[in-house]
Amino acid sequence: MSALALKRGVVTEVRSTGPAAEIVVEVDGQARPALAYTELTGPVETGDDVVVNTAAVDLGLGSGGFDLLLVNLTRGLGLGDPQGAHVMKLNYTPLQYPVHPVEEVAGDLVRPLARPVAVISLHAQLPCVAWAADQHAAGVRIGYVQTVGGALSGAHSKVVRDLRKRGLLAGHVTAGAAFGGEHEAISVAGALHAGLTALEWDAAIVGPGPGILGSSTTLGHGGMAAVDSAHAAMALGCATVIVPRMSSGDVRERHRGLSHHTRTALELMLRAALVALPDDLDDPPDLPNGHRPRSGKADLAGYAASGLPARTMGRSIEEDDLFFRSALAGGDVLGSEIRGL
Repeated sequence: MSALALKRGVVTEVRSTGPAAEIVVEVDGQARPALAYTELTGPVETGDDVVVNTAAVDLGLGSGGFDLLLVNLTRGLGLGDPQGAHVMKLNYTPLQYPVHPVEEVAGDLVRPLARPVAVISLHAQLPCVAWAADQHAAGVRIGYVQTVGGALSGAHSKVVRDLRKRGLLAGHVTAGAAFGGEHEAISVAGALHAGLTALEWDAAIVGPGPGILGSSTTLGHGGMAAVDSAHAAMALGCATVIVPRMSSGDVRERHRGLSHHTRTALELMLRAALVALPDDLDDPPDLPNGHRPRSGKADLAGYAASGLPARTMGRSIEEDDLFFRSALAGGDVLGSEIRGL
């Protein structure tokens, strides 16, 4: 039988504030790093009596190298609910909380939207796509819809915060079971529709948040969210660009070249889409299911000089240049689709 791994402790340090505050909690005499989603649990200060979930650290998970604050017994009780909210995120769990879904501001359904959407399968692709799209179509408003498939909350993404500050993203919506964005949505389709109408985005990038989930099986991984995301974009009449996961440095053969994650997603999609590929590939992959390749430029040197994240799963651009080239090509194709409107 599985159960929550809960322990009581005291906050000894607040290392950073914000929606995903980084703290240190003393538990059983041990100082342990922890994360507090303050929009759920309220503010946190040194000396607070708290309860933390220690499961990820206890299991040694790579994307869970910290405990998570469950409740602040000192100042987190009695927090007020948003007035008029009638939709829950994390519903029917002990952490359910009320939200105003962004779908409510979008008005009546508009189709076709005739806006381009880039579908990614790893959060590490997001800065590459956003940067390259801006290089091709500077000044456009590109939003990010975060889906299931990642391990961490939207509030945890330093990449999103950096892209927002730079003006490379116009907004951040967390859809479905994902949470912690600037806006919450009930569905991916609803998030895209609201973003491309009421929020006035020119285009969108849609895909998982930080930390991909995986089980070393064909279908049991977070990248499968790309199938549902692509179908939602197509159903809304969006030009849909698949940004493939590719690698020249992954030690796992199944991820070399075109990753089996992307190939499986392409095989399962019910309609053909554009698939962005670097224009300098010596041996372009055969695409299944009638998907159409579209070449895009990959300015590795320019991206490396941008100061945006340049590592994926511990590998640098030099150690896995194909990963970054394919993601940058995806952004270039997205930019060309925006300019082609």
